[in-house]
Amino acid sequence: MHALVTNDDGIDSPGLAVLAGAALDAGYDVTVAAPARESSGASASLLGAEHDGRLVVEPRRAPGLPEDVTSLAVRAAPALIAFVAAHRGFGPKPDLVLSGVNKGANTGNAILHSGTVGAALSATTHGITSVAVSVDAAEPRHWETARTVTDHVLGWVRENPLGGRTLNVNVPDCPRERLRGLRNAPLASFGLVQARIHENEDRDLMLQYAGTERHSEPESDTGLLTRGWATATLLRAPFAEHDVQVPDLV
Repeated sequence: MHALVTNDDGIDSPGLAVLAGAALDAGYDVTVAAPARESSGASASLLGAEHDGRLVVEPRRAPGLPEDVTSLAVRAAPALIAFVAAHRGFGPKPDLVLSGVNKGANTGNAILHSGTVGAALSATTHGITSVAVSVDAAEPRHWETARTVTDHVLGWVRENPLGGRTLNVNVPDCPRERLRGLRNAPLASFGLVQARIHENEDRDLMLQYAGTERHSEPESDTGLLTRGWATATLLRAPFAEHDVQVPDLV
């Protein structure tokens, strides 16, 4: 079994090693292929940089990654990386795509804009089991808690196929003993998402969107996360409503 690990924080994020370690311990062969630079807010974009008609890819080791794991920096948005992986661009077609662990929560309808979730959704549309994992902190301190939740979720996913859906997981940045547990959670009306916009080589702007007050929807993914729960939400995209009655065109 082969797993691809990607993210939208870029190849230098320690969150990649968290997911790679979980996949290795679950028995997968692992390839890491992550954006060469920050790609937060990329959604499911298929943007990439080419040279002589080829996608720009270079070996670069993610921090904390075992030496025997292939690690690649790709000049592309995370959803394009998942797309290329689905077409065997980084080895065998993955059986599993893990995206994250993202620095910052991805909750509510704002996940539409998330590169972390976009990569997972891209993989799902190509028949690959996919999980997106985020931790609720811009600079997480408790990666071990995210690893504990990821291990638990991977065990569940292997026993319960997702059926064409993507699993979006958010974890509070707290010590393992303070984690209240894992809850199924509906999306908040907007939620939390982060984006980084690069102006030029010398300056970048960090944007954090928070359209939902953290305590205003206590049973949503945002509300539960704020109260110390890890959350799991099944997503389906693209989705078409087949029962819509449209007027005749004459």
